Amino acid sequence: MSTPYPFTAIVGQDDLRLGLLLNAVSPAVGGVLVRGEKGTAKSTAVRALAALMPEVSVVPGCRFSCDPGAPDPACPDGPHGDGTGVSRAARTVELPVGASEDRLVGALDIERALSEGVKAFEPGLLADAHRGILYVDEVNLLHDHLVDLLLDAAAMGASYVEREGVSVRHAARFLLVGTMNPEEGELRPQLLDRFGLTVEVAASRDTDQRVEVVRRRLAHDDDPVAFAARWAEEEAALRDRITAARALLPQVVLGDGVLRQIAATCAAFEVDGMRADIVMARTATALAAWAGREEVLAEDVRQAALLALPHRRRRNPFDAPGLDEDKLDDTLQEAAGDEAGGEGGNDPDPDGPHPDGPGDGGGGDDGGGGGGVPPQADGSGTTGPAQEGSTDTPGRSAGAEQQPVASAEPFRTRTLSVPGLGEGAAGRRSRARTEHGRTTGSRRPQGALTKLHLSATVQAAAPHQHARGRSGRGLVVRRDDLRQATREGREGNLVLFVVDASGSMAARQRMSAVKGAVLSLLLDAYQRRDKVGLVTFRGKDAEVALPPTSSVDAAAARLESLPTGGRTPLAAGLLRAHDVLRVERLRDPSRRPLLVVVTDGRATGGPEPVALAGRAGRLHRSEGTASVVVDCESGIVRLGLAAQLARDLGGTAVTLDELRADSIAGLVKDVTAAGRAA
Repeated sequence: MSTPYPFTAIVGQDDLRLGLLLNAVSPAVGGVLVRGEKGTAKSTAVRALAALMPEVSVVPGCRFSCDPGAPDPACPDGPHGDGTGVSRAARTVELPVGASEDRLVGALDIERALSEGVKAFEPGLLADAHRGILYVDEVNLLHDHLVDLLLDAAAMGASYVEREGVSVRHAARFLLVGTMNPEEGELRPQLLDRFGLTVEVAASRDTDQRVEVVRRRLAHDDDPVAFAARWAEEEAALRDRITAARALLPQVVLGDGVLRQIAATCAAFEVDGMRADIVMARTATALAAWAGREEVLAEDVRQAALLALPHRRRRNPFDAPGLDEDKLDDTLQEAAGDEAGGEGGNDPDPDGPHPDGPGDGGGGDDGGGGGGVPPQADGSGTTGPAQEGSTDTPGRSAGAEQQPVASAEPFRTRTLSVPGLGEGAAGRRSRARTEHGRTTGSRRPQGALTKLHLSATVQAAAPHQHARGRSGRGLVVRRDDLRQATREGREGNLVLFVVDASGSMAARQRMSAVKGAVLSLLLDAYQRRDKVGLVTFRGKDAEVALPPTSSVDAAAARLESLPTGGRTPLAAGLLRAHDVLRVERLRDPSRRPLLVVVTDGRATGGPEPVALAGRAGRLHRSEGTASVVVDCESGIVRLGLAAQLARDLGGTAVTLDELRADSIAGLVKDVTAAGRAA
């Protein structure tokens, strides 16, 4: 077994270490979500924490790690009699992104359950993680239904497996840690709220600190055992402190004044529900125990807010996570002043408490404790003078590059869907065969049976009962009788935006409305769990502004900073989109694309540009790509070129005004009909 990197040897990342340690002291805090760029010691810190966790005593031979002092009466391996337990290290169980539901919660042997009435149960990762750590790397890429199961088990402390009337329950209490890179997509706000704490991590920009990180990493890789021995004393001291804080935790007093500060803070920041108040109270209590105190102070409340509230204030994917610390300080002071008889020494410490172990102390600028997030400085927030007096004249539309314009306010759109029945990743857009959804039929299982179709199985077994010598009440079932339920649900698609950024689009400030429309569609794609990509064309060529990704934040940022000007190489944009879709079909053949072309349909530059654009559109049509054209043409005289492009693509055209009025719904929902008519 490899020697893990010591927790105390991690350089910096104070908020990350503090969030993990607080959950080690009080698992009731509810776990921690670690957000940050790649290469910031997220996984290293989580794996290192396992060595600090106190050993657990378990019932010998129990696959569910029952405590011999208080065994679970409903344990599938029970009942357990009185006996001496055996001690072992707390486990760190990792949940792979591609894990199945059976691997997570366990699997029942349906054949034995039907034929013998035996609850033959194979435990899953939730059982393995009981009384330990469950680590989910790239939790934002985990299928939604698995995240729901995971968080439900974490909240209830138990896992339930129920199929066709056969059920198994077992305890599942663990420290839940998720890590993610926001560039690869966000978690839904409802799922973010289920994590107790969140921390933001980033690589240090301090040269000395970066040098020390590299020095320690190389030393560990050269001789892990010797490196761990150098930090053994610090590791033992930190382990003892966790044990002491756990013992002190029940004695910590959470006064009415502190509770008022917690409630006032949650109300001031307008978080939904009451989970934030409860998590803040538990976190503040853990902070006091970690500091060796029996009383929660205002500084504990402040640090708890920085850890527990930032991700609960995020309403949509374009909101930056964070907390206004000045507003937080004012709220805490007002709540303390309103408390009759409040002591004057409870002003919050602007630096916050300091975590234990080597490092610069808590509340550092690199940490994710919810510090204020600076506004985006991409230059996209204003409409520059270049927009004034712009016209649709050919000379102006083919002019020099203009500065990016701000987008109009996003609005709600209706469903865009891809025709037919797909088999892509679970999502919320187009119809698909999925593991979850309404049952539409049955088939013979291919591989392991996951969803039994009971009536079809009984019908398949019934004609053979006499030949199989059935004499009792039980049904004699063979493997060939089992039938897998086929289900229909929704899938996520690849929504590829092809946006015209030429000079004609900049005229009359149409680009602001165009950006608002695309941002609205991006928000819809986020909610429907799609991948998105962005191709832009202007001047002489087209470029992939954003390769297909699950991060709509990245797409929105690229869109906001998009300059305009120059000619309109429409054919180049469509051909570049074709190249992107061709590569994505090889990477993920089950994910079906939806092409959204945002243009006025004009094409300039080169010989016969309009005819060339038409041929490029028919290339997409020949491959069956579902498409919709958002017609941005304005003015009294309309050429109808966007509508012609839609016909070449075999899709549907809708004007920008209709899109902003939410009229796109009926048109885009009927992409299927348009495709059939073509």
